[in-house]
Amino acid sequence: MHTAVTDFSETTLEMGTVCFPEPQSRASSDEDRTIATSTKKRRIHRPMHKLESSSDIVRGFSPAWFTATMGTGITGILVFNFPYHWEPLRYIGMAIALFNLLLYILFAVLFAWRLIWYRDFYSILLHPQMSMSLGTIPMGLCTIVISLVVMITPYGAPWVPTLGLVLWCICVVLSVLSYLVIPFTAITHQQHLLDKMNATLLLPVVTTVVAASTGAVVCSVHDIGSAATCIIFISYILWAMGVGLSLMIITIYLVRLTMFKLPPKEAIVSVFIPLGPFGQSSYGIQMLGAESLRVLPSALPHISYLGEVLYSTGFFLGLLIWSFAIWWFFHASYSIIYTRFRGRLPFNLGWWALIFPIGTFASSSSALWAITGYTVFRVLNAILNALILLLWVLVMANTIRYAWTGELLKPASIGQLELKHKSSDLSNDDQDSAVDIEEGRVPGEMYERQNQRESA
Repeated sequence: MHTAVTDFSETTLEMGTVCFPEPQSRASSDEDRTIATSTKKRRIHRPMHKLESSSDIVRGFSPAWFTATMGTGITGILVFNFPYHWEPLRYIGMAIALFNLLLYILFAVLFAWRLIWYRDFYSILLHPQMSMSLGTIPMGLCTIVISLVVMITPYGAPWVPTLGLVLWCICVVLSVLSYLVIPFTAITHQQHLLDKMNATLLLPVVTTVVAASTGAVVCSVHDIGSAATCIIFISYILWAMGVGLSLMIITIYLVRLTMFKLPPKEAIVSVFIPLGPFGQSSYGIQMLGAESLRVLPSALPHISYLGEVLYSTGFFLGLLIWSFAIWWFFHASYSIIYTRFRGRLPFNLGWWALIFPIGTFASSSSALWAITGYTVFRVLNAILNALILLLWVLVMANTIRYAWTGELLKPASIGQLELKHKSSDLSNDDQDSAVDIEEGRVPGEMYERQNQRESA
């Protein structure tokens, strides 16, 4: 799609023509130069000037924008729970959480508008990159649920447990759908190569881990009973589902990094994504252990020791997973620094991959401090919280800047799959399958065409 772009070379030429006239006076030349300069500035600063029309705002809106709600939500939670208590920080955290709620509503409206108006959900689901971002929708909602429970409960609102439980159930449904549908689509309808593999494959999988951690927080505001017990057991199931598959994908991704080296600079920030499953699973298993110790002895008196076992196991597993997250944190940091020294890093929505994974690492450090009381975890948590706040300000400022110009809202062509590799690298059958998807054939028609090729 052609995008209207300001022709700066033409503007410069016109200014040059004005600056060196033969017959005109100097005053007239200065006046014309001022007009040309002001026109140039208007072209640069006009909102959405890089879009052809205002409808491109909806057409260009992708689910990747929900990564901003993930990062904003976890920033507000961490600022609110800063380990060294300072009252203004709690109000700042609540303000960020409120901003995140408004942001999520806005994004949900825009995305729903796109799906209704353009009816391209099936195309998004088949897209090998855009489909992975669908997992950010339930994870962004999870940050809102945690903010609601953590920030409103101290004020004694009686409706928080019920509303939190309802929203958490929605998170669970969306997370399980993401977990079951998108990886299957990636296997059956998309083309992925090992040398082009991206860590975004983790996004639809880690949703269940985030939902499990959120379940532990929701359980903390429920009295001991059947509801709290069900939340705990469901959360453990979700945690195991997500952690198992995440570890498999991370293993493959590490092989990809070893064999084919770092991703290109446009996607280098994505190396932080594997830190998310480690940090979130460490935090979640510790929180579930603490809630098991509180709820299960009374709810299951015939196995009253189960709560103590899960609490001890949760701390031990959380510490082990947190330890491995240290390696990935430094590996990802080194990778970005190394790539930055070799050239400038272009900004895109992928930069939000910095915020949430580091935030989960900070959350797991906070859980370890709550259990052990060791100062080292408290100090580390404070340092990571400060780092996340600074990164959030930086990434949010750039997001607003490039969204204002329309750079981040340029409609992507999803009628054809951007497989990130040349068609010559594919076999003839793979090329024919890609053409089928590009032309919008439904799976049944694709299978018929496959049978025709085999018969021929």
